[in-house]
Amino acid sequence: MPYVTTKDGVEIYYKDWGKGRPVVFSHGWPLCSDSWEAQMFHLAANGFRAIGHDRRGHGRSSQPWDGNDMDHYADDLAAVIDKLDLKGAVLFGFSTGGGEVTRYVGRHGTSRLAGIGLISAVPPLMLKTAANPGGLPIEVFDGIRAGSLKDRSQLYKDLASGPFFGFNRPGATASQGMIDAFWLQGMLGGHKNTYDSIAAFSATDFTEDLKKFDIPTLLIHGDDDQIVPIDAAARASKKLVPHAELKVYPGAPHGITDTHKDQLGADLLEFVKGLG
Repeated sequence: MPYVTTKDGVEIYYKDWGKGRPVVFSHGWPLCSDSWEAQMFHLAANGFRAIGHDRRGHGRSSQPWDGNDMDHYADDLAAVIDKLDLKGAVLFGFSTGGGEVTRYVGRHGTSRLAGIGLISAVPPLMLKTAANPGGLPIEVFDGIRAGSLKDRSQLYKDLASGPFFGFNRPGATASQGMIDAFWLQGMLGGHKNTYDSIAAFSATDFTEDLKKFDIPTLLIHGDDDQIVPIDAAARASKKLVPHAELKVYPGAPHGITDTHKDQLGADLLEFVKGLG
């Protein structure tokens, strides 16, 4: 299987489908690149090279004890991009992956990139602070940490059957397949890695990274996202990246890569095609 080895010896798994302009997909927590498979399939089938990697500690990648933070995630992404010598690439990041992509720009710039897409993404900052009153209180993330330590298998089932896909909303029809896929991907991840990643996605401030976005940028977010509320996320990012295009999916939950996969696939394809 294809792997890239990082400077600190971590093996990062990646899949590489199709030919054409490279489009790199960064996944959310506690998932792996399989969570992007519908969009990767769609873009690869329409003339693009779709590349998805499993973040360190997730999926089929190594499970190191250390380095489960945004700086390492961004550098791991850079290792994949450099190893494959990608040029004119488009980066799409979902949820935590949106933080990874944003920190990549902050640390490595945009010289290899043609466009950026942040999908249901965590930037600029999820955690509520004095400077970020619209964020979520620390107790929310402490609760996720406690659930992870107590019974992370059940935590993943509860997230997937509830707020992640919006299945807890009145009249919603739950998909057992989506729930099972979320749980399976989550349980492939390392316990320490997924635990540490809670702090990485919630408490990392991406404000200065976003200010370095100097290429076409697409923001997509559901306005019923119960995991990463849109006002503190995409709408706040839009203010920091004025040239970005913001697309709001009315009534959509967090997990739009599955619940709105056709609409999202069409929007991502349109964006990449528009880059010329």
